Amino acid sequence: MNFQESFSVSIEGLSSHKLRSFLTMLGIIFGVAAVISMLSIGAGAKKEAMDQIKLLGMNNIILRSFPIQTEEDERGTIIEARGLTMEDSRSLNILNPLVEASVPQKEMSEVRVSRKSEESTVTLVGTMPALQNVLNLDPVKGNFFNFVDVHQSRRVCVLGHRIKRDLFYYENAVGQQIKIGNLWFTVAGVMGPKPRSTGKGGVGDRDLNLDVYIPLSSMIHRFDIDPSEPEVDQIILKVTDETRINEAANLAGTLLGLRHNQVEDYRIIVPEELLRQSQQTQRIFNIVMGAIAGISLLVGGIGIMNIMLATILERTREIGIRRAMGATRKDISGQFLIEAILLSFSGGLIGILVGFLMTKAISSYANWQTIVDMGSILLAFCVSASVGIIFGIYPARKAALLDPIESLRYE
Repeated sequence: MNFQESFSVSIEGLSSHKLRSFLTMLGIIFGVAAVISMLSIGAGAKKEAMDQIKLLGMNNIILRSFPIQTEEDERGTIIEARGLTMEDSRSLNILNPLVEASVPQKEMSEVRVSRKSEESTVTLVGTMPALQNVLNLDPVKGNFFNFVDVHQSRRVCVLGHRIKRDLFYYENAVGQQIKIGNLWFTVAGVMGPKPRSTGKGGVGDRDLNLDVYIPLSSMIHRFDIDPSEPEVDQIILKVTDETRINEAANLAGTLLGLRHNQVEDYRIIVPEELLRQSQQTQRIFNIVMGAIAGISLLVGGIGIMNIMLATILERTREIGIRRAMGATRKDISGQFLIEAILLSFSGGLIGILVGFLMTKAISSYANWQTIVDMGSILLAFCVSASVGIIFGIYPARKAALLDPIESLRYE
């Protein structure tokens, strides 16, 4: 019996019990689907983490104001700690030799902007021109504002990608005016699209494409700011040598501690540390989810072995007849091994489709980013094929070792 004959006999044996064959494949189908969906969730989470870290900059340190209304010092004196100040930013730039640039920021949320009949709500960000280099904020149209704009508190702005689209559609926004609150500002530039911030790290949970950047001096002098709020919400430090970023963060903490009388009304965030923690969490997640998916495949393999053993018992007389007609042990072993492999291969192919649909469903309904790549598909398929071979060897060998005479007399 050649391979073609063995293959035909195997197909005939499986098709004669369609429901049983399909139920046997279910373990492989769900196992492969689980592997693909879990790996796609892991890949999506990794990309999302990298996107969030890129928003902050790998060689940057983020200082966030954490105002404390009242705090009692060692002498029992009640003090107010309102967070970071402009002077903190200047001091860190001058006194920390590892800092290349120090950029303060002030944010105002839910600010109304309008143009003609179009209106939207944005986060207004008052900052300095150096932010462009620190966070690689290169406008796709026009330019970022400059230090002359800051010095003269000019009413100029740079629009986020989505706010430009909402207010101007396909028109060129550069040089035109928009109304921010009750003041008119001239658009100096337009930013490209950015990923949405999830709130991890120094950037709040918001759509950065709805940010509008203006000179910090313009925000301070032209808008009503609650005096009880921090003078600046955030300071971004760009470190000259990214290998010394932790050293720079420690030095910044020491300097701020001296300036703030050891009151911690600020938080220090190091994106590199966030990335390391995210990667560690992701590794644990992948191991746990991979183990769960692996168990599903293992159960599927056991199901294949169980059905194949039952099939051998059911077809004992058929095996005896084939042996009597000249089939060798190798032919019998090959026939049942092919059946096991066909079950795992078919289950693997269907599982790939189910896994792809599961990732789409997860992405749509759970709002999780998922990425299906060829690596995860090949891994899942190869594992399913291996399961079929491994769990099909024993039943195939058992069928080949049956005694022909005893098999013919089996009822």
